[in-house]
Amino acid sequence: MAKINSFHIILSLLIIFASALPSLASHGSNSSSSSKWSPRFLGKFSHLTKPQLRQPEIRYETRYFDQRLDHFGFSELPRFSQRYLISTEHWVGPQRSGPIFLYCGNEGDIAWFAANTGFVWEIAPQFGAMVLFPEHRYYGESIPYGSRDEAYRNATTLSFLTAEQALADFAVLITELKRNLSAEGCPVVLFGGSYGGMLAAWMRLKYPHIAIGALASSAPILQFEDIVPPETFYDLVSNGFKRESTSCFNTIKESWDVLVSKSKENDGLLQLTKTFRLCQALKSVGDLIDWLESAYSFLAMVNYPYPSNFMMPLPAHPIREVCRRIVGSPAGASILDQIFEGVSVYYNYTGKSECFQLDDDPHGMDGWNWQACTEMVMPMASSQDASMFPRFDFNLSSFQEDCWKEFGVKPRARWITTEFGGHDIEATLKTFGSNIIFSNGQLDPWSGGSVLRNISESIVALVTEEGAHHIDLRASTKGDPKWLVEQRATEIKLIEGWIDNYHQEKKGNFAL
Repeated sequence: MAKINSFHIILSLLIIFASALPSLASHGSNSSSSSKWSPRFLGKFSHLTKPQLRQPEIRYETRYFDQRLDHFGFSELPRFSQRYLISTEHWVGPQRSGPIFLYCGNEGDIAWFAANTGFVWEIAPQFGAMVLFPEHRYYGESIPYGSRDEAYRNATTLSFLTAEQALADFAVLITELKRNLSAEGCPVVLFGGSYGGMLAAWMRLKYPHIAIGALASSAPILQFEDIVPPETFYDLVSNGFKRESTSCFNTIKESWDVLVSKSKENDGLLQLTKTFRLCQALKSVGDLIDWLESAYSFLAMVNYPYPSNFMMPLPAHPIREVCRRIVGSPAGASILDQIFEGVSVYYNYTGKSECFQLDDDPHGMDGWNWQACTEMVMPMASSQDASMFPRFDFNLSSFQEDCWKEFGVKPRARWITTEFGGHDIEATLKTFGSNIIFSNGQLDPWSGGSVLRNISESIVALVTEEGAHHIDLRASTKGDPKWLVEQRATEIKLIEGWIDNYHQEKKGNFAL
């Protein structure tokens, strides 16, 4: 989730799923009102990373499916080609009702998500499952209107970029694929992380006849309206740093005033450009603030117990390393020098970057900005004491104005809860839902907007104290802690139960 012209709000969303607006600095560092958006689920540089998977190289075919642009209207609009990745290497076939594992594509290139979702590939052989990774419309290669420029041209061409249309894409694709393979009796299990996890949970609720269950990892389906406090995300990011070092937390908290003060000096922006080794001269301190805030947010998301390169190449426990560098800076180092040393862990852990680009999307027209300006409205705020970020409140009016300026649309802040629910979620899911796993780690700042309690025997919340952003969906490693191994074993057992129940009910119905 991203700010316009900034990669600071995944998810994706994300997932990760899991959103440029006036900077905090434009109001002063202690601003109490802002139109800031929630952070993205995914970092803007994530597409550059190539994950090193422990398991053998994943193998799949790349195929394309002719999709309707609008599933809910009857006008003859241009169709588009939806990319999907498919592997039948371990599928036992329709005669044995082999299951189909479908990952709900997030806001990005589907090949990247496939490479970062090792859990699905690892368990497919023991289930005899087909693996399917359909790409989300308007992302990767699944671009309507023939080109990205045309698809992203204006509000009219972007109007079909919604979660509802994406879910319908998945539903139509799997229905047609099963029909073509004579696999109508094969159960479908959904997977998704971040925004993809939200889609997996929503698809299970909206299309229960198509999928028998969903593993929704790090899925903040409650991060809308006033369901959770708007300070939740940034408070959890801040907690991740405070738990490592109170001094580190305080240094970051104090740095914002220093940044703003420095920017007001003669040649202040030039000095900040040099201090942070930026490739181009800094035009606004707000751009630098966004850059730093984004790094801290993504560090909290990927605070894994082992080295990773999900978004950027990072060491194990990256926040610990950031704080070690900040607190351990040489005597006499300025607070801004300390901050630069810390943030370099995220942006330059390999040491290969000579300078840093603040923005790789100067037009601000990526798909998530549109989604955040229409239906994926996730209010965000920063508290005075618990947060290490400058204080700000969510201002819907300012947010609407910015979206109107950028896209010519006004956000529908209540649409997602109208379409998918959210208020009184326990009663709703207990009455209408089944077979959903909500998995979350308390180190992940998006966990505060997810389901953290068991709803029923079949709607289960798996919450781990040390888990970060959809860590359970990542490939297993030799460094996996015991709790993670046990969590994945629980998920496998629950999925086995869904499939066994499906087959038993099918036999019972056949007997009748």
